[in-house]
Amino acid sequence: MKKIMFSDFYGLTKAVLEGRKTQTRRIAHISRYEFDVVNYEYPSAPLGLRRSILDISKYKINEIIAIAQSYRELGYTKLDIDNECITKAGLDNKMFVKAELMPHQIRITNVRVEKLQDISDDCCFKEGIQTFYYKDCKFPPDGYTFDGGKSHFNSPREAFAHLINKVSRKDVWSKNPYVFVYDFELIK
Repeated sequence: MKKIMFSDFYGLTKAVLEGRKTQTRRIAHISRYEFDVVNYEYPSAPLGLRRSILDISKYKINEIIAIAQSYRELGYTKLDIDNECITKAGLDNKMFVKAELMPHQIRITNVRVEKLQDISDDCCFKEGIQTFYYKDCKFPPDGYTFDGGKSHFNSPREAFAHLINKVSRKDVWSKNPYVFVYDFELIK
């Protein structure tokens, strides 16, 4: 089983576990021609090439993926390291955890390729962007946030642009790369 990591610092793992985040974007290292082929803009391109673009995506439709969490977050202690065959590094760093020990999983329901800036407002909400209300006033919203209201923005896309730049630690939004868009559902 594979695992997938979401940023804890920006609350994305929590958003997935609460069912608020049901989509994620991951950079796809493909050319414009490959993008056009996968989106059927070259009907004469061989079907095998169309399939190969989606084959390079890390996750496939209907695949079950473990949500990575640190062992400590799951309740393990230093005493469990020897008893449970868990790694010391995974105690505080989810990069080093075993997927089969993760209690929560998602199922990939759809995979597609698009440019990062092609994201719609609806998809921003699927990415975990939330409406921000000042002092519980529900109409109109005062803005949009990704960190529980610590920062807020004028549009869902603006909030997502800031989030993706923070998570990727580079100015990926302005570069507008091709991305694999994974829709998923929480299964446990």
